[in-house]
Amino acid sequence: MDSKGPALFRQKRMGYRGNIYEVYKFRTMKLSATVGDEKEEAITKAADARITRLGQVLRKSRIDELPQAINILRGEMNWIGPRPEALVVSKWYEAELPFYRYRHTDRPGITGWAQVNQGHVAAVDDVLEKLHYDFYYIKNFLDVLIVFRTVRTMLTGFGAP
Repeated sequence: MDSKGPALFRQKRMGYRGNIYEVYKFRTMKLSATVGDEKEEAITKAADARITRLGQVLRKSRIDELPQAINILRGEMNWIGPRPEALVVSKWYEAELPFYRYRHTDRPGITGWAQVNQGHVAAVDDVLEKLHYDFYYIKNFLDVLIVFRTVRTMLTGFGAP
């Protein structure tokens, strides 16, 4: 509404068993006028100037994630699981972090243990901590607790960039 471009955003993500799929979200950022570093464009930083005014509200409440219900219906995602990364970012993390690819042993989710405990992260050191949360979830199957914490996250806006 407050920037040019389609309402839905599509991006290639790494999913279950390393399968690549296209995730759907409400677009919350301005479209880039120039073509730059694909990895840099895929990473959202805190106070990112590309986030629109409406996008800030959608991100804080996590409403921008709702179109991913399409991905769930298609069998590409679950409601809960390790949060999928953009394909280019996932490949970068796989090169930088040992065992990163093992997080793809479970279907990615709209919400997950790392999101409700850590919020949004992009730096490799923070992603390593996120990886520990993802492995803890995969090992212990924490879906009920994550549902309650996700509601809390949506109400408080915790971790929104």
